[in-house]
Amino acid sequence: MTVSTDILIVGAGQGGAQVAISLRQGGFEGSITMVGDEPDAPYDRPPLSKDYLAGEKTVDRLSLRKPEFWQEKAVDLCLGARVVTIDADSHQATTDQGRTYHYGKLIWAAGGFARPLSIPGGDHAGIHVIRTRAQVDQLRSEAETAQNIVIIGGGYIGLEAAAVLIKQGKKITLLEAEDRVLARVAGADISAFYEAEHRRQGVDIGTGVGVTHLTGENGRVKSVVLANGDELTADLVIAGIGLVPNKDVMEAAGAKCSNGVDVDDLCRTSLADIFSIGDCACHKNSYADGVHLRVESVPNAVGQAKAVASVILGAPKPFTDVPWFWSNQYDLKLQTAGLNHGYDETLLRGDPASRSFSLLYLRKGQIIAVDAVNMIKDFMAGKKLVAQAIVVDKAQLADTEIPLKSFVV
Repeated sequence: MTVSTDILIVGAGQGGAQVAISLRQGGFEGSITMVGDEPDAPYDRPPLSKDYLAGEKTVDRLSLRKPEFWQEKAVDLCLGARVVTIDADSHQATTDQGRTYHYGKLIWAAGGFARPLSIPGGDHAGIHVIRTRAQVDQLRSEAETAQNIVIIGGGYIGLEAAAVLIKQGKKITLLEAEDRVLARVAGADISAFYEAEHRRQGVDIGTGVGVTHLTGENGRVKSVVLANGDELTADLVIAGIGLVPNKDVMEAAGAKCSNGVDVDDLCRTSLADIFSIGDCACHKNSYADGVHLRVESVPNAVGQAKAVASVILGAPKPFTDVPWFWSNQYDLKLQTAGLNHGYDETLLRGDPASRSFSLLYLRKGQIIAVDAVNMIKDFMAGKKLVAQAIVVDKAQLADTEIPLKSFVV
């Protein structure tokens, strides 16, 4: 069965949804089809490791739009289906259900999947990842009776899950292979603060720890074995060790790919009439000193979606927004603006003991990123300072009596 559509969006996440929304807002009247491999209509993914895992946010509150919205906007949703082949020359894409779409433009917004544990025993039952609603539903169900939970990975996902589950009275052990948590995304001051906070809350944190294998009993995980020979009892294991971008189908179609699908500043791939956005798109980022990378965040997906829509609507506007992120753990809100790639100095504003402070990242004196903990004013001002490539006297920057916004041009 072959269906024609003007716009084929592969991926029903935040980015894919935003393309459809922006096109309709811009007056696009052609046909739009969105193919998603989950059974759900577009929903908000970040709460999965936070208030949805905690049971504080319901399924209906995850939805990006009310169910009738997509029908009202004439966006055809094809859910529970995966695009498995693309023929760029004939402008055709085929799903695993055998349906073929003949498209005018294709937007690859397929995101990625949580990296699985590639160690012996990594396929036992009771091992979980946090990426889809169905995965978190299963995790929540099994966590009800689990007591000893081991989390492998000390990034945002691992720490957020630890913050939720320790409040439910579980015994939580978090293991990180690097010598500190958040090592890949934050400076040492931020890492030390969050490690101390999690320990204060009762989480047992091990850094510089290697995991060799998992043992099981009757097909279910029983323990986590460390490189030093220690064995940790585990009723349940959560792996938060990164994301694998969905690029194989695009690569097979002939698209240039590296750590994701390579795109330009208008999110165009190397294939005619095909764009890529969101977690799977790799682009040259001016805020990372021109390094090609993927930015895994909702603001990035939304901004890139708007850039694609601008091209289709005939008024191209490159995506140049400052990257920003957030993480909620306990009563702490960490907000990050910019990318700290290549920083050569950090500057602490405020006292971490006050639970309200920020860390500035500098490169040759220029502010390239800011991490703000319960400091929304520093985050907002820092975002502007990063965009303006500001160089400010360090003594003044460190002085919390001087608002960061006073340095904004």
